[in-house]
Amino acid sequence: MSAIVVEGASKHWTTGDGKVRAVDRLSFSLDAGTLNVLLGPSGCGKSTTLRLIAGLEIADEGTIRIDGRDVTRLPPSQRNISMVFQSYALFPHLSVGENILFGLRVRKVAQDECERRLGQTAELLGLSALVNRKPGQLSGGQQQRVALGRAIIAQTPVCLMDEPLSNLDAQLRAEMRQEIRALQRKLGITMVYVTHDQVEAMSMADRVILLNGGRIEQNGAPVDLYETPANAFVARFIGTPPMNLLPLVDGGAGAVVDGTNGPVVLPPECAGGQLGVRPEHVRITRGQGLFATVEGVEYLGGDSLLACRAGRSALAVRVAGSTALARGDSVSLEWPGGAQHYFGPDGARAAPAGRTSGETMLA
Repeated sequence: MSAIVVEGASKHWTTGDGKVRAVDRLSFSLDAGTLNVLLGPSGCGKSTTLRLIAGLEIADEGTIRIDGRDVTRLPPSQRNISMVFQSYALFPHLSVGENILFGLRVRKVAQDECERRLGQTAELLGLSALVNRKPGQLSGGQQQRVALGRAIIAQTPVCLMDEPLSNLDAQLRAEMRQEIRALQRKLGITMVYVTHDQVEAMSMADRVILLNGGRIEQNGAPVDLYETPANAFVARFIGTPPMNLLPLVDGGAGAVVDGTNGPVVLPPECAGGQLGVRPEHVRITRGQGLFATVEGVEYLGGDSLLACRAGRSALAVRVAGSTALARGDSVSLEWPGGAQHYFGPDGARAAPAGRTSGETMLA
């Protein structure tokens, strides 16, 4: 059963420049007990979408259903959800325990039930020894756990999170990603998580909805967005470093990378589109591959990233460990035939073209 169903939801504002559609006819459904990420660049509509689900904004068009109930016009208090904001929004004069219990106190839950839930929540989040401290005496990660505790203690089936880790340092973010994912699985709740960080999305989500300009670019499992991007935007947004996109022109016998004399990489009809290949699939070869010049080397320990240029196109190459190559060196590049992607002139993914069998696409 779908825990959340959004059908044709739109939200717009009128400004001096005209009407701005922050969310433009979005439709998707989220299964119960899953962690779902709304991903995209700043201004894409992901936080607005979350606020529409929460009831903090009311949709101008469309419907929103939670657990089969139409909540499109209902206030947040009647939607049976909890929410964690980017700001921890903790009361500095209240203790950790009082902050966690605040929502239950407002709803006048019985004292013995409050104490029972607080004990369970504090133990679950590792806060049992901190319930009498004030927020100012806690680290950033501990404050985030208190904010999570305030949402969890409500025991709602749906929890919404709006960039909850953006205020933490890199190491703590990685730790909290694992904790939130483990917590979601243990409680079996449906979670909708907003972030602009594709690493968070790829490492945590059951389903990723990638937004751009208020519309959905692709909706699927993380592996789908990575291995079969729907268009050039998805290909470039997902992946660190992102997929190489090489513009193609007609080289006479077939399509070649723009600015090069070959080799032919795809049939002539592919000219005008783009060939995509991920940096980790590109190999340095001694054969007659795609000739490129090294423009920079980044040593990352386990591997190195080469910034190369082939014709008019920049492309990245990931190699294992360190490399003896340096700026200005010439290299020949190839990749397996199954690793290539083709995007048409409109940027949309097109059916595979050219050789798809054999050891390499460039040999």
